[in-house]
Parts: sequence; C-alpha cells; structure tokens
Amino acid sequence: MPTVAPITPPDQHVVTAREAIEPLYEKLELQTESLVLSAALEAGWSSDEATEALAALRLQDALSTLGRTA
Repeated sequence: MPTVAPITPPDQHVVTAREAIEPLYEKLELQTESLVLSAALEAGWSSDEATEALAALRLQDALSTLGRTA
C-alpha cells in the first residue's frame, strides 16, 4: 500500500514563497531584457541607446510601483 507524505504546514516550510519563485522571476527578467535589447538593435538603435532606454523603462516601472512619477 502506498504511503502518503504528510503535508507541511505553512509555518514550517523550508523556503518562503519569495525564495521559491525568485530564480524563475530572475530568469524571465533576463530573457525579457535580452529580447527587448535584441529588438532595439534590430530596429537600428545603438547598444548604448537600447541599454539607456531599457534602464529608463525600469526606473519608470519602479517609480510607478512605488506610487511616484518620474
């Protein structure tokens, strides 16, 4: 007869939810950044322009998340 492992209560988890999803979030962020920069380069932007535009978008996103405006 198969045995069933007991369910670990939330207060006894080994890692937090953030720790569990952070590697995936970072991987997706790097993939997205790569795609955005590649598209900008293909559109004729210089690497400096593309990097600066991406940094400006990140800043704008961070400020909007914090409820501030640029």
